[in-house]
Amino acid sequence: SPLHISSKYPASPGSTSHNLTTYIPHTCCKSVRYCAFHALWEKDKKYMNSQFRKGLLHGIPIALGYLSVSFGFGIMAVQKGLSVLEAVMISVTNLTSAGQAAGVDIIAASGTVFEMILTQFIINIRYSLMGISLSQKLDKSFTTPHRLAASFGITDEIFAVSSAQIHPVTPAYMYGLILISFLGWGTGTLLGAAAGEILPAMITEAMGIVLYGMFIAIIIPPSRKEKSILLVVAIAAVISILFKYVFTAISGGFAVIISACAAAAVGALLFPVKEADEE
Repeated sequence: SPLHISSKYPASPGSTSHNLTTYIPHTCCKSVRYCAFHALWEKDKKYMNSQFRKGLLHGIPIALGYLSVSFGFGIMAVQKGLSVLEAVMISVTNLTSAGQAAGVDIIAASGTVFEMILTQFIINIRYSLMGISLSQKLDKSFTTPHRLAASFGITDEIFAVSSAQIHPVTPAYMYGLILISFLGWGTGTLLGAAAGEILPAMITEAMGIVLYGMFIAIIIPPSRKEKSILLVVAIAAVISILFKYVFTAISGGFAVIISACAAAAVGALLFPVKEADEE
């Protein structure tokens, strides 16, 4: 029987053939076999490079957005007493805007480790759902090590862009998308933290609201469309204000946890998701 070799990556969209399988008779000499293997390896390499560049290109808008938002986080982190290095290390090891903002508040308030863990779990649990959904779009070459590596870089924006792809998402595409976004987030944090130590307090305090402006921009569009979302947001805001000015004994971390869970519970009770009508 002939020797069967094939590429593990599909042909790029628009190519004349999607069959990368090659059959080599056993009678062929070793040099011919080597050339065939080398040709397929080169084809795989070119395809991976093109997918990586595609991911970088698609990630440029995300990186630019992260650059401005993380700039605000860098300023906020320095204002809370963290150093430039500490602020940058938080960004490059977490890559979660809401989680980082809540985490810095807990650090500034000398919160407990349990408080930090519980807060991060509640805020970032949505990434687990994103990962499950995105797994349906992954190419067959996405092995377990690739999935573990890519899971670090899943954010709201990266999930949206990768999920919108027509063709299955390859590891090379995800790495390009994550890399450029990661650099934008880390660079913005570095610039913001450095500016926070140099610029006057009046300017840094004004620029520190950039991160909160992003959160407001996230909740306003859906709140205008759905009254249920508007009510949940309002309940969370009211409870948070009560913890800020009335129940001051509760730490900031637990205030976030209680506010989020209470508002979500009320929303689930008042506005349950309607099941699809049975045929």
